[in-house]
Amino acid sequence: MPKFIADCHLGKLSKYLRVMGFDTLFFSTIDDNDLIELAKEGGRIILTRDKVLHNRKDSPTFYLESVDNLEQLRALQREYNLKSYALVPRCVVCNSELNSIQKSKIEDRLPPRVKKYFSEFEICNICDRIYWQGDHYKRMLLTINKI
Repeated sequence: MPKFIADCHLGKLSKYLRVMGFDTLFFSTIDDNDLIELAKEGGRIILTRDKVLHNRKDSPTFYLESVDNLEQLRALQREYNLKSYALVPRCVVCNSELNSIQKSKIEDRLPPRVKKYFSEFEICNICDRIYWQGDHYKRMLLTINKI
């Protein structure tokens, strides 16, 4: 299963990949040499729109031409067959795997409408963020399913 690092131009793409369950690091600022070293040490592919970075001989990159997230996902699907993996969703903030949690354990932290209309939740054990399959999640899934 591929592991990625999304360069500073691909923050939104990194969130899509994390929702799909792909281990995807993202740094809003990082030196190219550090990025390459991190990719090599972790067996990761650098996703980039930076031609200079992509053209470096020592750089394990996949170049994405499009600025459109759907087209980027389609390019990754063609190259890495993303939809063939059954994965655990990851936190869009810190990239950790999410775990199911009972509503009763987090009920006091939920907005009233979420508490009323949703019953299934996941939590990130690292940053403590709670997830549910609301409108934002459904919109992301619509995009993902288009690939």
